[in-house]
Amino acid sequence: MIKKFVKNFNDSVGVAQNSTFAKQLWVIIPVFLLVVLLTVLIFNHYGDFTWDGFLAGFNQEFLIFFAIGIFAQMVDGTLGMGYGATSTSFLLAYGVPPAISSTGVHVAEMFTTGASTISHHKFGNINKKLFRHLLIPGVMGSILGAYLLSDVINGEAIKPYIAAYMIILACIIIKKALQSNIIKKKTKHLGFLASFGGFMDAVGGGGWGPIVTSTLLGSGRNPRYTIGTVNAAEFAVAFASGVTFMLFGGIKGWNVIIGLILGGVIAAPIAAKLVNRIQRKPMMIAVGILIIILSLRTLSKLL
Repeated sequence: MIKKFVKNFNDSVGVAQNSTFAKQLWVIIPVFLLVVLLTVLIFNHYGDFTWDGFLAGFNQEFLIFFAIGIFAQMVDGTLGMGYGATSTSFLLAYGVPPAISSTGVHVAEMFTTGASTISHHKFGNINKKLFRHLLIPGVMGSILGAYLLSDVINGEAIKPYIAAYMIILACIIIKKALQSNIIKKKTKHLGFLASFGGFMDAVGGGGWGPIVTSTLLGSGRNPRYTIGTVNAAEFAVAFASGVTFMLFGGIKGWNVIIGLILGGVIAAPIAAKLVNRIQRKPMMIAVGILIIILSLRTLSKLL
Protein backbone atom coordinates (compact mmCIF):
# COMPACT_ATOMS: atom_id res chain seq x y z
CA MET A 1 0.00 0.00 0.00
CA ILE A 2 2.81 2.38 0.97
CA LYS A 3 4.81 1.42 -2.13
CA LYS A 4 1.78 2.12 -4.33
CA PHE A 5 1.29 5.50 -2.66
CA VAL A 6 4.97 6.39 -3.17
CA LYS A 7 4.82 5.30 -6.82
CA ASN A 8 1.70 7.38 -7.47
CA PHE A 9 3.29 10.34 -5.69
CA ASN A 10 6.48 10.07 -7.76
CA ASP A 11 4.45 9.76 -10.99
CA SER A 12 2.47 12.87 -10.03
CA VAL A 13 5.65 14.80 -9.26
CA GLY A 14 7.15 13.68 -12.60
CA VAL A 15 4.08 14.83 -14.54
CA ALA A 16 4.11 18.15 -12.68
CA GLN A 17 7.80 18.65 -13.39
CA ASN A 18 7.35 17.82 -17.07
CA SER A 19 4.37 20.15 -17.23
CA THR A 20 6.37 22.93 -15.56
CA PHE A 21 9.31 22.41 -17.92
CA ALA A 22 6.98 22.41 -20.96
CA LYS A 23 5.51 25.71 -19.79
CA GLN A 24 8.99 27.16 -19.33
CA LEU A 25 9.90 26.21 -22.91
CA TRP A 26 7.34 28.73 -24.19
CA VAL A 27 9.55 31.40 -22.64
CA ILE A 28 12.99 29.76 -23.00
CA ILE A 29 12.78 29.04 -26.76
CA PRO A 30 11.73 32.56 -27.89
CA VAL A 31 14.26 34.19 -25.55
CA PHE A 32 17.06 31.87 -26.71
CA LEU A 33 16.30 32.43 -30.41
CA LEU A 34 16.10 36.20 -29.96
CA VAL A 35 19.41 36.31 -28.04
CA VAL A 36 21.09 34.28 -30.79
CA LEU A 37 19.55 36.51 -33.47
CA LEU A 38 20.63 39.68 -31.68
CA THR A 39 24.17 38.30 -31.28
CA VAL A 40 24.37 37.42 -34.98
CA LEU A 41 23.04 40.83 -36.04
CA ILE A 42 25.52 42.67 -33.82
CA PHE A 43 28.44 40.48 -34.96
CA ASN A 44 27.63 40.74 -38.69
CA HIS A 45 26.47 44.34 -38.86
CA TYR A 46 28.35 46.24 -36.14
CA GLY A 47 30.29 47.97 -38.93
CA ASP A 48 27.06 49.57 -40.16
CA PHE A 49 26.84 51.66 -37.02
CA THR A 50 28.85 54.50 -35.58
CA TRP A 51 28.11 56.55 -32.48
CA ASP A 52 27.36 59.63 -34.58
CA GLY A 53 25.18 57.57 -36.91
CA PHE A 54 23.41 56.02 -33.91
CA LEU A 55 22.55 59.43 -32.46
CA ALA A 56 21.58 60.79 -35.88
CA GLY A 57 19.21 57.85 -36.33
CA PHE A 58 17.02 59.07 -33.47
CA ASN A 59 15.30 61.75 -35.49
CA GLN A 60 11.74 62.55 -36.48
CA GLU A 61 11.72 59.74 -39.05
CA PHE A 62 12.74 57.21 -36.40
CA LEU A 63 9.90 58.40 -34.15
CA ILE A 64 7.47 57.79 -37.00
CA PHE A 65 8.66 54.19 -37.40
CA PHE A 66 8.55 53.77 -33.61
CA ALA A 67 4.92 54.98 -33.53
CA ILE A 68 4.05 52.65 -36.43
CA GLY A 69 5.57 49.76 -34.44
CA ILE A 70 3.46 50.54 -31.36
CA PHE A 71 0.23 50.95 -33.33
CA ALA A 72 0.76 47.87 -35.52
CA GLN A 73 1.54 45.63 -32.53
CA MET A 74 -1.46 46.93 -30.57
CA VAL A 75 -3.64 46.05 -33.56
CA ASP A 76 -2.05 42.62 -34.04
CA GLY A 77 -1.89 41.65 -30.38
CA THR A 78 -5.54 42.50 -29.70
CA LEU A 79 -7.12 41.42 -33.00
CA GLY A 80 -4.77 38.58 -33.95
CA MET A 81 -4.19 40.20 -37.32
CA GLY A 82 -2.99 43.37 -38.97
CA TYR A 83 0.66 43.88 -37.94
CA GLY A 84 2.08 43.32 -41.41
CA ALA A 85 -0.84 44.92 -43.22
CA THR A 86 -0.86 47.97 -40.95
CA SER A 87 2.89 48.55 -40.78
CA THR A 88 3.47 47.78 -44.48
CA SER A 89 0.65 50.13 -45.52
CA PHE A 90 2.13 52.93 -43.40
CA LEU A 91 5.67 52.29 -44.66
CA LEU A 92 4.65 52.16 -48.33
CA ALA A 93 2.57 55.31 -47.90
CA TYR A 94 5.63 56.96 -46.31
CA GLY A 95 7.71 56.03 -49.36
CA VAL A 96 9.70 53.05 -48.08
CA PRO A 97 10.49 50.58 -50.95
CA PRO A 98 8.68 47.18 -50.81
CA ALA A 99 11.82 45.06 -50.30
CA ILE A 100 13.04 47.25 -47.40
CA SER A 101 9.50 47.46 -46.04
CA SER A 102 8.92 43.69 -46.07
CA THR A 103 12.41 42.93 -44.72
CA GLY A 104 12.02 45.54 -41.98
CA VAL A 105 8.58 44.29 -41.01
CA HIS A 106 9.67 40.65 -40.82
CA VAL A 107 12.95 41.27 -39.00
CA ALA A 108 11.05 43.45 -36.52
CA GLU A 109 8.36 40.77 -36.22
CA MET A 110 11.00 38.27 -35.14
CA PHE A 111 11.32 40.33 -31.95
CA THR A 112 7.74 41.61 -31.55
CA THR A 113 6.13 38.19 -32.09
CA GLY A 114 8.64 36.68 -29.64
CA ALA A 115 7.51 39.18 -27.02
CA SER A 116 3.89 38.56 -28.02
CA THR A 117 4.28 34.76 -27.68
CA ILE A 118 5.68 35.09 -24.16
CA SER A 119 2.91 37.53 -23.22
CA HIS A 120 0.08 35.37 -24.62
CA HIS A 121 1.54 32.31 -22.87
CA LYS A 122 1.65 34.23 -19.59
CA PHE A 123 -2.04 35.08 -19.90
CA GLY A 124 -2.99 31.51 -20.97
CA ASN A 125 -4.12 32.40 -24.49
CA ILE A 126 -2.46 29.54 -26.46
CA ASN A 127 -4.09 26.33 -27.79
CA LYS A 128 -1.13 23.95 -28.17
CA LYS A 129 -2.90 21.51 -30.53
CA LEU A 130 -3.85 24.29 -32.95
CA PHE A 131 -0.32 25.69 -32.67
CA ARG A 132 1.18 22.37 -33.82
CA HIS A 133 -1.13 22.28 -36.87
CA LEU A 134 -0.10 25.79 -37.95
CA LEU A 135 3.62 25.71 -37.19
CA ILE A 136 5.44 23.73 -39.92
CA PRO A 137 3.19 24.61 -42.92
CA GLY A 138 3.30 28.29 -41.98
CA VAL A 139 7.10 28.25 -41.74
CA MET A 140 7.50 26.48 -45.11
CA GLY A 141 5.19 28.95 -46.87
CA SER A 142 6.97 31.96 -45.37
CA ILE A 143 10.42 30.68 -46.41
CA LEU A 144 9.27 30.23 -50.02
CA GLY A 145 7.67 33.69 -50.14
CA ALA A 146 10.69 35.41 -48.59
CA TYR A 147 13.09 33.70 -51.00
CA LEU A 148 11.03 34.75 -54.04
CA LEU A 149 10.81 38.38 -52.91
CA SER A 150 14.52 38.52 -52.03
CA ASP A 151 16.03 36.79 -55.04
CA VAL A 152 13.43 36.45 -57.83
CA ILE A 153 10.68 39.08 -57.71
CA ASN A 154 11.32 42.79 -58.42
CA GLY A 155 9.94 44.59 -55.36
CA GLU A 156 9.32 47.90 -57.11
CA ALA A 157 7.45 46.21 -59.95
CA ILE A 158 4.98 44.55 -57.59
CA LYS A 159 4.49 47.63 -55.37
CA PRO A 160 1.03 48.47 -56.85
CA TYR A 161 0.00 44.83 -56.53
CA ILE A 162 1.03 44.81 -52.87
CA ALA A 163 -1.05 47.93 -52.26
CA ALA A 164 -4.01 46.25 -53.99
CA TYR A 165 -3.41 43.11 -51.91
CA MET A 166 -3.51 45.24 -48.75
CA ILE A 167 -6.91 46.57 -49.79
CA ILE A 168 -8.13 42.98 -50.18
CA LEU A 169 -6.81 42.13 -46.71
CA ALA A 170 -8.57 45.19 -45.30
CA CYS A 171 -11.84 44.09 -46.91
CA ILE A 172 -11.43 40.64 -45.34
CA ILE A 173 -10.92 42.25 -41.92
CA ILE A 174 -14.02 44.44 -42.33
CA LYS A 175 -16.11 41.53 -43.65
CA LYS A 176 -15.21 39.39 -40.64
CA ALA A 177 -16.05 42.27 -38.31
CA LEU A 178 -19.52 42.67 -39.87
CA GLN A 179 -20.42 38.98 -39.57
CA SER A 180 -23.16 38.73 -36.96
CA ASN A 181 -24.03 35.04 -36.87
CA ILE A 182 -20.99 32.75 -36.96
CA ILE A 183 -21.84 29.07 -37.15
CA LYS A 184 -19.22 26.97 -35.42
CA LYS A 185 -17.71 24.39 -37.76
CA LYS A 186 -14.53 22.35 -38.00
CA THR A 187 -11.76 24.11 -39.90
CA LYS A 188 -10.48 21.92 -42.72
CA HIS A 189 -7.06 21.96 -44.39
CA LEU A 190 -5.26 23.81 -41.59
CA GLY A 191 -1.91 22.98 -43.20
CA PHE A 192 -2.85 24.57 -46.52
CA LEU A 193 -4.32 27.60 -44.73
CA ALA A 194 -1.08 28.12 -42.75
CA SER A 195 1.12 27.61 -45.85
CA PHE A 196 -0.87 30.13 -47.89
CA GLY A 197 -0.93 32.62 -45.01
CA GLY A 198 2.84 32.31 -44.49
CA PHE A 199 3.58 32.68 -48.21
CA MET A 200 1.37 35.75 -48.73
CA ASP A 201 2.68 37.29 -45.51
CA ALA A 202 6.28 37.08 -46.74
CA VAL A 203 5.60 38.29 -50.30
CA GLY A 204 3.13 41.02 -49.43
CA GLY A 205 4.55 42.18 -46.11
CA GLY A 206 1.41 41.06 -44.30
CA GLY A 207 -1.42 38.57 -44.42
CA TRP A 208 -0.75 35.89 -41.81
CA GLY A 209 -3.32 37.29 -39.40
CA PRO A 210 -6.03 38.43 -41.87
CA ILE A 211 -5.86 35.09 -43.70
CA VAL A 212 -5.33 32.62 -40.83
CA THR A 213 -6.96 34.37 -37.85
CA SER A 214 -10.00 35.59 -39.79
CA THR A 215 -10.60 32.11 -41.25
CA LEU A 216 -10.37 30.45 -37.84
CA LEU A 217 -12.58 33.06 -36.17
CA GLY A 218 -15.01 32.76 -39.09
CA SER A 219 -15.36 29.05 -38.30
CA GLY A 220 -16.50 29.93 -34.79
CA ARG A 221 -13.32 29.33 -32.81
CA ASN A 222 -12.80 31.03 -29.46
CA PRO A 223 -11.29 34.50 -30.15
CA ARG A 224 -8.98 34.51 -27.12
CA TYR A 225 -7.26 31.19 -27.91
CA THR A 226 -7.31 31.75 -31.66
CA ILE A 227 -5.60 35.13 -31.40
CA GLY A 228 -3.04 33.93 -28.85
CA THR A 229 -2.22 30.77 -30.84
CA VAL A 230 -1.95 32.48 -34.22
CA ASN A 231 0.31 35.12 -32.66
CA ALA A 232 2.50 32.38 -31.16
CA ALA A 233 2.77 30.55 -34.50
CA GLU A 234 3.55 33.87 -36.16
CA PHE A 235 6.80 34.02 -34.18
CA ALA A 236 8.08 30.93 -36.02
CA VAL A 237 6.71 32.20 -39.36
CA ALA A 238 8.29 35.64 -38.95
CA PHE A 239 11.57 34.11 -37.73
CA ALA A 240 11.78 31.81 -40.77
CA SER A 241 10.99 34.55 -43.30
CA GLY A 242 13.26 37.05 -41.51
CA VAL A 243 16.23 34.67 -41.61
CA THR A 244 15.50 33.97 -45.30
CA PHE A 245 15.47 37.70 -46.06
CA MET A 246 18.81 38.06 -44.29
CA LEU A 247 20.41 35.17 -46.19
CA PHE A 248 19.24 36.15 -49.69
CA GLY A 249 18.56 39.86 -49.56
CA GLY A 250 20.67 41.26 -46.75
CA ILE A 251 19.36 43.83 -44.29
CA LYS A 252 18.68 47.44 -45.18
CA GLY A 253 16.75 50.22 -43.48
CA TRP A 254 17.98 49.85 -39.90
CA ASN A 255 16.06 52.92 -38.74
CA VAL A 256 12.85 51.24 -39.94
CA ILE A 257 13.74 47.94 -38.24
CA ILE A 258 14.83 49.38 -34.89
CA GLY A 259 11.85 51.73 -34.72
CA LEU A 260 9.40 48.88 -35.40
CA ILE A 261 11.15 46.56 -32.92
CA LEU A 262 11.19 49.02 -30.01
CA GLY A 263 7.59 50.11 -30.61
CA GLY A 264 6.35 46.54 -31.01
CA VAL A 265 8.15 45.08 -27.98
CA ILE A 266 6.75 47.84 -25.75
CA ALA A 267 3.20 47.31 -27.05
CA ALA A 268 3.18 43.44 -27.05
CA PRO A 269 2.45 42.77 -23.34
CA ILE A 270 -0.15 45.56 -23.23
CA ALA A 271 -1.95 44.13 -26.27
CA ALA A 272 -1.91 40.56 -24.86
CA LYS A 273 -3.51 41.82 -21.66
CA LEU A 274 -6.20 43.76 -23.56
CA VAL A 275 -7.09 40.91 -25.97
CA ASN A 276 -10.32 40.07 -24.09
CA ARG A 277 -11.19 43.59 -22.99
CA ILE A 278 -11.71 45.56 -26.19
CA GLN A 279 -14.63 45.92 -28.55
CA ARG A 280 -13.20 43.95 -31.45
CA LYS A 281 -15.72 44.76 -34.20
CA PRO A 282 -15.39 48.57 -34.13
CA MET A 283 -11.60 48.29 -33.97
CA MET A 284 -11.47 45.79 -36.86
CA ILE A 285 -13.61 48.08 -39.02
CA ALA A 286 -11.48 51.12 -38.12
CA VAL A 287 -8.23 49.26 -38.90
CA GLY A 288 -9.64 47.97 -42.19
CA ILE A 289 -10.70 51.45 -43.29
CA LEU A 290 -7.29 52.87 -42.29
CA ILE A 291 -5.45 50.25 -44.37
CA ILE A 292 -7.68 50.96 -47.38
CA ILE A 293 -7.00 54.72 -47.14
CA LEU A 294 -3.23 54.19 -46.86
CA SER A 295 -3.17 51.69 -49.75
CA LEU A 296 -5.25 53.95 -51.99
CA ARG A 297 -2.81 56.76 -51.22
CA THR A 298 0.09 54.52 -52.27
CA LEU A 299 -1.71 53.49 -55.46
CA SER A 300 -2.51 57.10 -56.33
CA LYS A 301 1.20 57.98 -56.10
CA LEU A 302 2.17 55.06 -58.35
CA LEU A 303 -0.57 55.50 -60.94
